[in-house]
Amino acid sequence: MSASQNASLAGAATQPIAAARAELLRRLFPDGVPVLWCPPLSHYDGEGRIDGARMAAHLRHLSPYSKGFLIPGSTGDGWELSDRERRQVLELALDQAPRLQAHVLIGTLKATAAEALAAIRQDIDWLQARVGERDVDKALAKARVCGFTVCPPRGKDLAQEQIRRALASILELGLPTAIYQLPQMTQNEMSAEVAAELSQRFENFLLFKDSSGADRVALSGKDLGGVFTMRGGESEYARWQKAGGGPYEGFLLGSANCFARELHQVLQDIAAGRLEAARRVSERLSATMSEVSRLVAGLSGGVAFAHANKALDHFVAYGPRAASVPPPRLHSGSRLPVEVIRATGDILVRQGLMPAKGYLDS
Repeated sequence: MSASQNASLAGAATQPIAAARAELLRRLFPDGVPVLWCPPLSHYDGEGRIDGARMAAHLRHLSPYSKGFLIPGSTGDGWELSDRERRQVLELALDQAPRLQAHVLIGTLKATAAEALAAIRQDIDWLQARVGERDVDKALAKARVCGFTVCPPRGKDLAQEQIRRALASILELGLPTAIYQLPQMTQNEMSAEVAAELSQRFENFLLFKDSSGADRVALSGKDLGGVFTMRGGESEYARWQKAGGGPYEGFLLGSANCFARELHQVLQDIAAGRLEAARRVSERLSATMSEVSRLVAGLSGGVAFAHANKALDHFVAYGPRAASVPPPRLHSGSRLPVEVIRATGDILVRQGLMPAKGYLDS
């Protein structure tokens, strides 16, 4: 049999998987998959406890522009939260999701596949009890949970076959799943070949997010059989969407915590062919994120992109008066330095992105 015949047979074999995936996506997202997703920040009160009222206000502020939340994501301290804290932020999100008409992806950010599997099984038990439904699919639907997000296992020396087996073991649960490329935390990347192979085997591999900044999977040209792809890299937002000639279908961005309205506008402009307008806003957002990220690069504890978004969200919450409000508390127990807050305010003013008032003042 020739190579072309083999390729043809392989393509035919994957067609039912792609069709089943498309049907599952339609069932989970009857109005279409949101094109802008946000991993909301976790906010803490002065004692270091989860600040539920502040987080609820933040979700309400985001909801007109972002209808998909990854909770907890890396920007929401998903790698640092205790099991109790993680459950608290999920409780809060699931309480808010119905009234905000939002979809929740549960972040299962663990160092190994075994840890991720254990956490997912515990979450399923908890969700079933929470909504009073034993059927897993019905329990997820009642809770407005559209799936679970996992990363490749952590380890800079892992072979691609080890990454493939680890992710396959999670997909074998049959639950709707998003795979999150995050080498900043996992110290590795899933190859385009592994991504394509998993997409050909598992119809429940629904979403793919890449925060690497290298975008190797999306740029490879590999056919993922209708997996919905989202970029997490914080740069040049206008160039990456399919509607504008790029390889991605949506965004899942930490910066949506602070610039959901602006990113929503970028997506609308791209969809309408207003590419120059999208580029101008994109340039301001990219410059802002780059400058603020440099401000927090040397801070210890947690991850830099979470710190950058906390600094920016401080102004989104309090507006121009934010510099006179105590800086936000980090999961580590410390607060962002006052100097970082002041410099962030200067950047927002210079880029024309300082809000007239904050969402806590509305």
